[in-house]
Amino acid sequence: MKTLKALILLITISFIATGCFEDNDDNTISTNEINDFVWKGMNAFYLYKDNIPDLANNRFPGDAEYTDYLNTFSKPEDLFESLIFQRATVDRFSWIVDDYIALEQAFSGITTNNGMEYNLYSYPDNSNNVFGVVVYVLPGTSAESQNLKRGDIFYAVDNNQLTTSNFSTLLGPDNYALSFGDYDTNGTPEINDDTIVSNNETKSLTKVQYTENPILVSNVLDVGGTKIAYLMYNGFTGTDQFNTELNDTFGTFKSANATELVLDLRYNPGGSVNTAILLSSMITGQFTGEIFSREEWNAEFQQALEDEDPELLINRFVNNNDGTALNSLNLNKVYILTTSRSASASELVINSLNPYIDVVQIGATTSGKYQASTTLYDSPNFRRSGANPNHTYAMQPLIFKSSNVDGVTDFFNGLSPDSANVLNESINDLGTLGDVNEPLLAAAIAKILGTGRPAGQKLSSDLNRLNSIDQPRPFENDMHVDLELPEHLIKKIFFE
Repeated sequence: MKTLKALILLITISFIATGCFEDNDDNTISTNEINDFVWKGMNAFYLYKDNIPDLANNRFPGDAEYTDYLNTFSKPEDLFESLIFQRATVDRFSWIVDDYIALEQAFSGITTNNGMEYNLYSYPDNSNNVFGVVVYVLPGTSAESQNLKRGDIFYAVDNNQLTTSNFSTLLGPDNYALSFGDYDTNGTPEINDDTIVSNNETKSLTKVQYTENPILVSNVLDVGGTKIAYLMYNGFTGTDQFNTELNDTFGTFKSANATELVLDLRYNPGGSVNTAILLSSMITGQFTGEIFSREEWNAEFQQALEDEDPELLINRFVNNNDGTALNSLNLNKVYILTTSRSASASELVINSLNPYIDVVQIGATTSGKYQASTTLYDSPNFRRSGANPNHTYAMQPLIFKSSNVDGVTDFFNGLSPDSANVLNESINDLGTLGDVNEPLLAAAIAKILGTGRPAGQKLSSDLNRLNSIDQPRPFENDMHVDLELPEHLIKKIFFE
């Protein structure tokens, strides 16, 4: 919606070089030069600046003290981490990268990928062993060519048992062989004696650069004469191409006279706020111009934005995408499937639609990310243009938190379905995505038709799913924005 094109005028400070980095062109840059970028960017934009004493505007009496402070950090990552507010509880999502080229590719859906998306679990016997369960396979990838399928279980890489301490290392390379097995309950209802038994199957996978289409499955189901649109949407990439495809998909739903929608966000980690607004406006259509969400920044930005124009803090429902009319369904109810992997922009859709229509959430509690971030580069205005050519560091700090029109925010513990709609995925019965008998979709269809919720296994609710995965998803746990702030407003924030 908005693009950050602010010219931020900050004092240039002389500094003493304490170390050097090599960039891809063999040019050297001092550690402190990157540290200077890190501190200035966090001082300007960080949502929780007011909670970090080292980010106070009057923290340093002069240039010498500032230089000494930067000298205490041998790596930019260390400085960045020292400025994070309550990493374990409040800010779990700000991050820094040393390769913004890869970051930009990830935001547009491009990753190095073998096509196998999975969950990792600890063995139920309380050992340190780990196993993985394939949850979906991307088309045209190594995983598809090896006939991997949803529900496959793997427990070793290159004949090495996965553990809590080695899975990131073992699953990191571009090439590896997986050993597969079956989940064995040992004939008892308890899970403590469950284990993974080898089925003597091994498959080799290769990662290549891949552009993931966030629309994994879309169709219109005719169930007893009711037209139910189903969309599995796995990421808010924000690219023009995929936003257009999303609008075209809703055009197909309209042409098929769909009267109900099941939106599957169970594996959607988030992404673009703009795409979240577009998707929500396609689901509805009758609220154009109404408040979709509000933004709350750090104290300096918040006051300046309110003084300049309170509208700068508001995102509204729309009826077009860059001039192209949206294919809106004008629904008063939507069914949204979620798990703990549903995050940020996925949660923004749920929270922002809730005051306007009946949002029936089915599945498990979401991740709990209500803050948004933006990419900051080492340039005079922190934008990509003019970025320092001697390194590729960039930051993705939280810059504001979102609330819906009723002021609901700070859902740190996630958004939960009503108790009657709680349904965990079972690794023994994952089903086929988009099929009417897949447990979560079947539960939504039962709600739509009023036939009562089908019985479902809950084995996965008793297993410990690990949060880390080897190949970061595009926009993993991210809700990102581009913001347009007038130059005179930026000057006012820093110099008045």
